[in-house]
Amino acid sequence: MFRKLLIATGIVILTSAVSITSVWAATHEVLMLNKDPDNKKLRNVFSPAVLKIEVGDTVKFISTDKGHNTQSYKKGIPEGAEKWKSKIGKEFEITFTTEGTYQYKCTPHASMGMIGLILVGDYTGNYDDVQKNKKVKGKAKKAFKELYKQVDTME
Repeated sequence: MFRKLLIATGIVILTSAVSITSVWAATHEVLMLNKDPDNKKLRNVFSPAVLKIEVGDTVKFISTDKGHNTQSYKKGIPEGAEKWKSKIGKEFEITFTTEGTYQYKCTPHASMGMIGLILVGDYTGNYDDVQKNKKVKGKAKKAFKELYKQVDTME
């Protein structure tokens, strides 16, 4: 009898911990756009391009304009983190369970500079990470340099 009570208590505690974690988790939206809403000269952008979230939060990528997707850079995510690739023109959600810095792109427009950063928990990366990532090419390198400048000014 005591053993059953002990097991039941453990289940209640674990269930409560999971419920509390999901209550505090947030969902953030990133728009995939043909034009920047704040600067019409900038084309093919994620808005916001830099996002700071907590472990357990979800990011919902919204395909506001057709022809875009989101894909993590294979070497641009923390070790052990889940990589992703959405379908073009479709909304996509991912929950971040590993702390670190995530570099991502729009597959068709990465060479045009359509890239983004998600900082999960404490900021752990810098522009040197992009330099090491051989898959980052074209305007994406310059765009990442600008995004990391934004990160440096964040609190």
